[in-house]
Amino acid sequence: MTLRERLENGLKDAMKAGDKVAVGAIRLSLSEIKNQVIDKRRPLEEAEVVQCLRAAVKKRNESVDLFRKGGREDLVEKETAEIRVLEGYLPAGLSPEELGALVDEAVRETGAAAPRDMGKVMKVLVPRVAGRADGAVVSRLVQERLAGGAKA
Repeated sequence: MTLRERLENGLKDAMKAGDKVAVGAIRLSLSEIKNQVIDKRRPLEEAEVVQCLRAAVKKRNESVDLFRKGGREDLVEKETAEIRVLEGYLPAGLSPEELGALVDEAVRETGAAAPRDMGKVMKVLVPRVAGRADGAVVSRLVQERLAGGAKA
């Protein structure tokens, strides 16, 4: 079963259970996925659906930070609940050890030795971690490795 099908089934289940938070989160995510299909003029691949869902979680995390700064704990709770719902549909992320091993492997494969080689490493690494790790974290780890930083 594809992720999109799981989301659609989850929406039906949430509607039957009367779970308004899950209904809202899933419905909005399905809408974003549909918009991507329209923009690309083709069905999305599984990795693209995962990426879309991760983007939705990232947006909500950013909203939580802003709501906290604004003192809106009611909205923080709502967004946090929606994040939990969406994360339940995402594949498990990479552990720091797994991510570190993939970074080391990509550095060895490309023969990268200096920060200027970061592009080569990222080109190899990004497809391997797509949908399972945050790009900013991956970028930071690669920079550390190439600068001779500590291992994760």
